[in-house]
Amino acid sequence: MTPQPKPEPEPEPQPQQQPEQSEQPGQPEQPRDLVGIGIGPCNLSLAALAHGVPGGLRAAFYEQRPAFHWHPGLLIEGTTLQVPFLADLVTLADPASPWSFLNYLRHRGRLFPFYFAEKFHIQRTEYDAYCRWVSENLPELHFSHQVDAVRWNAERALFEIDYTHLDANGEAQALGRAHARHLALGVGTQPHVPEPLQPLVDAPTVPVLHSADYLDHRERLLAAGHVTVIGSGQSGAEVFLDLLRHRPQGAEKLTWLTRTEAFAPMEYSKLGLEHFTPDYTHYFHALPEAVRDQLLPRQWQLHKGIDADTMAAIHDELYRRTQHGGWPDLTMTPGVTVRTAGRVATTKVELHLEHTQQATRSRLTTDAVVLATGYRERPLGRLLAGLDPYMRYDSSQRPRVAADFTLVLDPSVAGRVYVQNAEAHTHGVGAPDLGLAAWRSATILNSLTGAEPYPLPARTAFTTFGLEHTNQARPARRPGGLVPLVEQR
Repeated sequence: MTPQPKPEPEPEPQPQQQPEQSEQPGQPEQPRDLVGIGIGPCNLSLAALAHGVPGGLRAAFYEQRPAFHWHPGLLIEGTTLQVPFLADLVTLADPASPWSFLNYLRHRGRLFPFYFAEKFHIQRTEYDAYCRWVSENLPELHFSHQVDAVRWNAERALFEIDYTHLDANGEAQALGRAHARHLALGVGTQPHVPEPLQPLVDAPTVPVLHSADYLDHRERLLAAGHVTVIGSGQSGAEVFLDLLRHRPQGAEKLTWLTRTEAFAPMEYSKLGLEHFTPDYTHYFHALPEAVRDQLLPRQWQLHKGIDADTMAAIHDELYRRTQHGGWPDLTMTPGVTVRTAGRVATTKVELHLEHTQQATRSRLTTDAVVLATGYRERPLGRLLAGLDPYMRYDSSQRPRVAADFTLVLDPSVAGRVYVQNAEAHTHGVGAPDLGLAAWRSATILNSLTGAEPYPLPARTAFTTFGLEHTNQARPARRPGGLVPLVEQR
């Protein structure tokens, strides 16, 4: 048998460094087809799929951080994603994309080890490394660029984006301006600190911090005499477990409190997970606003519960510590609200607690507090102040978001503003879910181009969520897209 020549290995994708057009005096500016603001997983997914649009798409993405990092304070050793590895940046929209997690493994020479590891849920550190690989090799990503303002230029029918180029120390280095036909906002969420604890977070003497900063303060927390964790979601469980594993047996001195009525498991049944499908997203969006507002808080266990494996690991660790008699020196109490909080002798924190079911109150003195109290959508008011006259709001003064993830604007604005992970009130619990990121990016690009570079499935769930088949009502293609792109250039 004649040996066949080996094919040349596919080169690693390399960034195509292009000068920022607004910084080139004397050259005519070429507006972008799309400018993305923020480079988290959502806009990184959009950038990766935009890179593969047939015919090319002139795009740029701006991020004020110097590099991509995904929840660095919670990359605790051994923690995994709550979604399968197929929920990477591109696969559920384009399995053949060069930016898939499997292709990342291939370029790292780790495809066979991953195959034999049989891990459906990858570690968070690996997901973070994968996203950084994409961000370092994908063209048209501009880090250390802080977007300051966005305006609509009616004369040119373009969006104006003012930004500040930051130096290595985060200080202003230069000002710039870009123009775009369309925008994509992916500025992400920010840690939420309950009002009673807000005054304590910034004081240096006693560590009162959000779980988003856990690893930065971990050694200090391990050395503290008594630590209180507040919040019963996945982050709270992971922080509690990590502290528990590294504190002395019989002298753990831990307290874990939560407002929820139980340390509840996350809904992870097969049919329950269909709430994170495009079908359910379409169904939820078609519901009346009042119904959506009532429904969303009741679905907290779909995304705010604790992974069953994490709960089992906590119980295993607690059980192990009882083998020689006695109980661990800790308290785990659900149904508790923190009413107020204050400092005691500058080195401790006093929490004033209320148990809602018992209608009882008590005080707890602790040496450190970790707030696993979740995240909130980052306010867009300052960034979009220049667009406010054109924006349309619902009865609760939230931006209205159409089915194709565009902000509802005055018809005089020809450009579109797409939002990512800022539309839970209109699109449901799947808004922050990584499993819908690629589908949403593909939906945005199909809407933006007026074509269908990424064909999407007509049905994605066995469940029919209403008597009317709204789960198959995909966003209609809108006229005035970017096809053909060459005519716009």
